[in-house]
Amino acid sequence: KFKTLQHYFIQSNLRRLEMTVLWVLALLLSTTLAEEDAYTYNIPYEWTLEDYPSVVFPKSGTEIELMDVSRVKEPNQIRLSLTGDVTEMAVMWTTNSVSAKECVRYGLSEDEMTFTAVSTYHQFDWNFKEDLQDFYYTSGFIHEALMINLVPGKKHFYQIESNGEKSAILSFVAAPSPGSPAPISLLHLADQGIFGTSVMVTKNMVDRAAVKDFHAALHCGDISYADEYKKSRPPVSGASEQGVWDTWGQMVEPLAAKVPYMVTPGNHEIVGIESGWENGTIYNKRFVMPENERYYSFGVGMVYIIAVNTDDNIDAKSTQGVWLENTLKDIDRELYPWVVVFQHRPIYNSNTNHGNWTGESTYIYDSHPHAELPDFEGWMEHYEDLIVKYKVDFVLNGHVHNYERTWPVKRVYNADGKRVTEVSQSYDNVKYPIHIICGHAGKSLYTKTWSDYEDEEGYRPPVYQGDWDFSAAKTNAKWGHCEMEFLDRVTAKHYMFPMGQSEPSDEITITKEETLSGGCTYVDKEGRIQKAGPGEKFMDDCNTCF
Repeated sequence: KFKTLQHYFIQSNLRRLEMTVLWVLALLLSTTLAEEDAYTYNIPYEWTLEDYPSVVFPKSGTEIELMDVSRVKEPNQIRLSLTGDVTEMAVMWTTNSVSAKECVRYGLSEDEMTFTAVSTYHQFDWNFKEDLQDFYYTSGFIHEALMINLVPGKKHFYQIESNGEKSAILSFVAAPSPGSPAPISLLHLADQGIFGTSVMVTKNMVDRAAVKDFHAALHCGDISYADEYKKSRPPVSGASEQGVWDTWGQMVEPLAAKVPYMVTPGNHEIVGIESGWENGTIYNKRFVMPENERYYSFGVGMVYIIAVNTDDNIDAKSTQGVWLENTLKDIDRELYPWVVVFQHRPIYNSNTNHGNWTGESTYIYDSHPHAELPDFEGWMEHYEDLIVKYKVDFVLNGHVHNYERTWPVKRVYNADGKRVTEVSQSYDNVKYPIHIICGHAGKSLYTKTWSDYEDEEGYRPPVYQGDWDFSAAKTNAKWGHCEMEFLDRVTAKHYMFPMGQSEPSDEITITKEETLSGGCTYVDKEGRIQKAGPGEKFMDDCNTCF
C-alpha cells in the first residue's frame, strides 16, 4: 500500500509539473506572439542633426536602425512608378505573408474607389551561408499591381488590401497627356542611403510634396548603399545587407506612395564588389520600371524623360546606344518640347573624386583597388554627340556627392585636336544641354578639388583641364535635393533645396526657342490630342497657340 501511495504522489507531482511546464510554454509563446504583433518600426523624420551625433560634416555617419521586414504584417515600402502609358500607374509594396485577397482598390475619390487591381508577388533568398546551410536573408513578399484606366492629369485615390491588412487611403496625380500645356514639376536626387542625413533630406522632399503636386521623382542611382552597411564590406566575399533595402523602401514611402518614384542604377546597384555582388539582380527584384528597367523612356505632359545606364556601353554598335538614338529620333517635339535625360555618372563635373565619366574607371588613382573596373564605350563621343544632335535640354546626374550645375555646354576639338568645351554662359535662348549633379541626398559629401590630388602618386589629370568654365554653380557644403518646373514650352526653372531648409539656395530660369515651329497640339475636353495651326485657339479656357 505504501508503494502504491508513493507511486500515486510521484505521478501526481509529475502531472502537476507537466501542467506547469505547459503553462509556462504557453505563456512564453503568447508573449512572443504578442511582441511580434506589437512590433512597430518608425523612421525618425522629426530628428535633427542634434539627434545624430555620428553625423560630422562632411561625413554622414552611421545608418539608422534597420527594419525587420519579417515582422511587418501590414503593407509597407509602398512605391508608385510610371509605365510609359499616362492611363496607368504601377504600385509595389511588401508584406511578411500573403492572404487570399491581395489587391489595390482605386478611383477618382475616396468614396468611389471602384476599380481593383490584383497583385502578383515574389520572394527571393540572398547570401547563402555554408556554415548554416541556409540563406542569410529571405525577403518579404514583394507585390506588384497595375492600376489602369486612369484619367490623365487627375488626382486618384487608392488603398492596398494585403495580408489581411489595409493601408491608409493614399493619392497621386496621374501624368498629363502628351502635349498637354499643364506645367510639370519634378524632383531629382542621387546618392542617398539610410543615414540621418538621408532621413532629413527625405523629410524635406515629403514636406515639399505636401504643398506641391510633383509628377515624378527621378533618383539618379546609388540608392540604398546596401553594400556598405556599417562600412563592413570585405574586399572579396562581402555581400550586401538586404535589410538596408527594406529600410530605405520604408524611409521613402511617404514620398514614393504619392509621387511616382523612377530610378536608374548606379555603380552601387550594378557593379561587382561596389554593389555587394548584387550586380543589378536586386535592383530588378525591388523596382518596376518601364521597358528593360535599366534604361527606358516615358512622357509626362510636355516633358519626355529618358533613363540611361552609365555602367554599360552606349556606342553606336551597342544595344543601349542604338536604343538611345532611336528613342531620341522618334520623339515628337511638338508633343514633347522638353527632353530630360537622367543617369548616374556625369560626363561634366569639376569635383575631384570621380572626374568626367569617359567610360573608364572614375578613380583617379591607378592604384585604387577598384580602378580595374570594366571600360564602357561611347560615353565621351557617341553619347554626347546624340544629346547635342537631338537637342536634349537637361542631363541629370549623381555619383559625385555634391551639387553642381553647368552652363549650356558641348564638347568640341581645337585646331590641335585637343578636346575642349564650347560654353554659353547664359540660360537665355539655350542651345546646348545643361548638366546638373544632385548627388548630395545623404551620403558623405566630397570636399576636395582636382588640385588637392596633383601631388599624389598615380594622379591622372581630368579630361577637361583649365578653369572649368563650364561650371556655373556648385556647393559641397550642404546635403539636399533638387526640383524642376517646366512652366510652358520655352520656360523652365531649376532649384536646389538644402537639407532642413524650406527655401531654395540656388534658383535659375532657363529659356529657349521653340524646338519645332509651324503648328502645335493640344488636348481637347475629351482628352484627345488635336493639332492646331499658329494663332488658333486650343479650347475655351486656353486662347493661345504656342
